Amino acid sequence: MLESGCRAVKEGMLEKRSDGLLQLWKKKRCILTEEGLLLIPPKHPPPPQQQQQQQPAPPAEPAAKIKELHFSNMKTVDCVERKGKYVYFTVVMAEGKEIDFRCAQEQGWNAAITLQMVQYKNRQAILAVRSTRQKQQHLAAPHGPR
Repeated sequence: MLESGCRAVKEGMLEKRSDGLLQLWKKKRCILTEEGLLLIPPKHPPPPQQQQQQQPAPPAEPAAKIKELHFSNMKTVDCVERKGKYVYFTVVMAEGKEIDFRCAQEQGWNAAITLQMVQYKNRQAILAVRSTRQKQQHLAAPHGPR
């Protein structure tokens, strides 16, 4: 997603529950694109396409710190719960891994992620149908004289 230069649909802060024993909530700078969700540690510099050309880039942390949740690996966004000022939701990945998030209710991250994921899956389904039709047309086309 970083390399493809996807357009940012939404940017802002989300809190992600850590995998550790304590399961602390950690703030992440998030960029939602048409391809997926980028999770960036808050002190990490912006991805290359987000940086301004005039400013020299601060020393970068390893790219491994940026986590990409691609829609092709995402199954659902569910378990939405509203408690106090927060909305809690879970992103379920294709391999079964669950990632818990929370954000202020008015931010609407869960809805934005769900909408982009559905649009991505729809685009993929349309491409698959087109590809199948093209293959069928190619196979059905008469071959030259024999």
